[in-house]
Amino acid sequence: MDSKIFMTGTTGYIGGTLLDTLVTNHPEYTITVLLRTVPSNFPARYPNVKIVRGDYDNFKVLSNAASEASIVIHSGDSDHEPSINALIAGLLRRPSSAPSFLIHLSGTAVVSDFLTPTHLGRLNPKTWSDTIDIDTIVSRPDSAPHRNVDKIIQAAAAAYGDKLKTAIICPPDIYGAGRGLGRTRSVFLPMYLKEMESVGGRPFYVGEGGNMRSWVHMEDLMELYLRLVEAAVEGGSNATWGKEGYYFAASQEHSQRSVAQAVGKILEKHGFIENKEPVKIELEQVDEMLKEIPFPGVGRYLFASNSRTRADRAKGLFGYEPKAPTLFEALEEDLLVAKGGK
Repeated sequence: MDSKIFMTGTTGYIGGTLLDTLVTNHPEYTITVLLRTVPSNFPARYPNVKIVRGDYDNFKVLSNAASEASIVIHSGDSDHEPSINALIAGLLRRPSSAPSFLIHLSGTAVVSDFLTPTHLGRLNPKTWSDTIDIDTIVSRPDSAPHRNVDKIIQAAAAAYGDKLKTAIICPPDIYGAGRGLGRTRSVFLPMYLKEMESVGGRPFYVGEGGNMRSWVHMEDLMELYLRLVEAAVEGGSNATWGKEGYYFAASQEHSQRSVAQAVGKILEKHGFIENKEPVKIELEQVDEMLKEIPFPGVGRYLFASNSRTRADRAKGLFGYEPKAPTLFEALEEDLLVAKGGK
């Protein structure tokens, strides 16, 4: 059993919660984290976690830290090629004859249909399985988000399969509180609330509002991560790695219109808005949203597209069975936090 772990992104929503999950469940693991800036309470909260100072563009720092670990968990920028190249190079330098493990955070934007107008604002019947559809998933077009880094990982796994075992985790939209020392909330609700102001303060949807997206609670996502990390510590165990080491994490799905209706009811209940009824908007309005984000088409992706996935692999391998509150059970608390009311 080799439990030397190097982690990135540990002040982020997912990475920070994962660090807390691993330290809590496995204090025997030897964990090193990359930090550009060290939170003031980090040493007190995690006294046994080693800190390496640096950022994603520092090839030497990343590769050296990876070379000293048996498992690298990359939860940082999913599209940043220099960092993934550095981490892979470091893992391949390890002198051990035992395989190294790379667990990378991607996202289900890779299978979203936002790049074509066919189903924007209405239901796309396609639901993606990480087992049945794996060949199609790992050959998505280069224009799909996250494909640039996914391809680098898949190429490394194919070339060095005996020495480097890889897994890509693709969570859908996430809700619920994080437990790290940095960001503790997801981005969807704050962005949605912000753009409500551009349409008169009303919840909104596009077209029919039938476009469907998958969701997962943070704690359910952590259960999947925990099982995969534990498998890596045990030398791979019963997990799947390489080309088929691709893990969706969805626990449920909801239409944009149903989310808008639920948001409206909660905001009206707490006096944030006077009219709870969602308003229908056009794609031209969506295209003007969130232009400060360097992600072409981000408005269409978040508010008009379908991104439907099933966590078939985790269910088959680990018996993954989400148990956390559903989106609509947790939505009121998440909204109040996002509005600064709780």
